[in-house]
Amino acid sequence: MYRPAHFDEPDAASLLEAMSEHVPATLITHPASRFQASILPFIFERSTGLNGSLVGHLARPNDQWREVGADEPAVAIFIGPDAYVSPSLYALKRETGKVVPTWNYVTVLAHGTLVIHDDPAWLRDLVSRLTDRHEAGRPKPWSLEEPPPGYIDSMLRGIVGVELRIDRLEGKRKLNQNRSEADQDGVIEAFAEGSPAEQAVASAMAEIRARRG
Repeated sequence: MYRPAHFDEPDAASLLEAMSEHVPATLITHPASRFQASILPFIFERSTGLNGSLVGHLARPNDQWREVGADEPAVAIFIGPDAYVSPSLYALKRETGKVVPTWNYVTVLAHGTLVIHDDPAWLRDLVSRLTDRHEAGRPKPWSLEEPPPGYIDSMLRGIVGVELRIDRLEGKRKLNQNRSEADQDGVIEAFAEGSPAEQAVASAMAEIRARRG
């Protein structure tokens, strides 16, 4: 991934940990002569191996898990807050007019190799953890214990576990760090009153401004 110095996130592991709790990833593999992609939630297990691992599951009929060899590379792409930035939001537009549109976003890429898990106990533990994570905060959280006996076991037979053992992480926060504070302020102020996506980008911009002083 192209990562100019002002957009590079050196602590990509922490960024991955935060993003994986809220957004799914696009898992991309390239078996034979074609790309395959699936969107799925992952849990980041930071203490596994040198760089951690991501665990999730695919539908059993999905050929992606069948066609990936043990040593073939895979990448999981997480996309965080993102929004279009109009040139009209920059202070520089009023001064010189020399501005163009851009897109602000936060992303992290996890590169590695896939391991397939087809053990019912492993799958039940994963699905339980995913459910607990994403049901947390709901007024009446749903749990795996609610369906009739045997139902969850029958559903688990329809999925296969995948583990992306991470070799390398790349993090990027493209949030106007290359522009003046006045330009950044213009975007933050406009986005703070904008759509939910724009408000999320405004928060991310303010956070990185605070971190960098």
